[in-house]
Amino acid sequence: MKELENELYECKILVERALDKFLPDENLYPSEIFKAMRYSVFAGGKRLRPILVMKSAELFGLEKEKVLPTACGIEMIHTYSLIHDDLPCMDNDDFRRGKPTCHKMFGEAIALLAGDALLTHAFYVIAKNKDVEGIKENAVLDVIAKISKASGPLGMVSGQVVDILSEGVNIDEKTLYFMDVKKTAELIKVSLWAGARLAGADEKDLIKIETYGEKIGIMFQIIDDILDTNGDEKIIGKPVGSDIKNDKNTFVKMFGIEQSKLLANKLAKEAKEVLVEFKNKEFFMMLIDYLLNRSH
Repeated sequence: MKELENELYECKILVERALDKFLPDENLYPSEIFKAMRYSVFAGGKRLRPILVMKSAELFGLEKEKVLPTACGIEMIHTYSLIHDDLPCMDNDDFRRGKPTCHKMFGEAIALLAGDALLTHAFYVIAKNKDVEGIKENAVLDVIAKISKASGPLGMVSGQVVDILSEGVNIDEKTLYFMDVKKTAELIKVSLWAGARLAGADEKDLIKIETYGEKIGIMFQIIDDILDTNGDEKIIGKPVGSDIKNDKNTFVKMFGIEQSKLLANKLAKEAKEVLVEFKNKEFFMMLIDYLLNRSH
């Protein structure tokens, strides 16, 4: 596991250096928006999604540094979703990763615009991958289309809508899975797909890596639900019980903690089975256990 942690750390450093390069300087006018964007992007986080872009590209024979524009673009989209999710009209959270949320620091209007700015700036950055040697322009177009779909009304947004509309309402298992696939797994899936597509993976392998992404994405959300119920506030960086407070539908609410843990373990096993035919899959195999047993 130490080997995995070292690799995650090294990739995270690469991502954060690239994010600093790709984000506008906060001294540009009007500085308030650029400060808000940078505040939220650099407020912490695992950088899981950009790392998945990089390691997926590497799995299919492309140097991970070459996909940094796409990796950073996806992290900007993820950060935009967190800014908006924290707003008073959504989950009304005061803290994210142990720090005041964007709207608490800059006000609701600037926070809303910072999210909008990160979402749109992300595609400007992703498009830069067309200028990288060894990456085909049509692959970049495919990636832009796929990420747009995954983060828009046919993807992440629809998951958030179901999340909001189902607050305080009992939903069935099928609706819960739809919500969490769209809300959480979709961006994880497309991160893996994007790295593989930029590396020139064939259709069969693209389907497999996306299937792996869906399995670990739902597993990730289940663990989130468990941590929101009985995690350590000092470690997870926000008050425990926010989902209960907002009367949200979660795996824990529907199945209880023990059954949720069994579901997470089942998904972990299935994700490992997807990888059986891949060579050099050690990182992705270890990542499953790392995410399954995380504390934040």
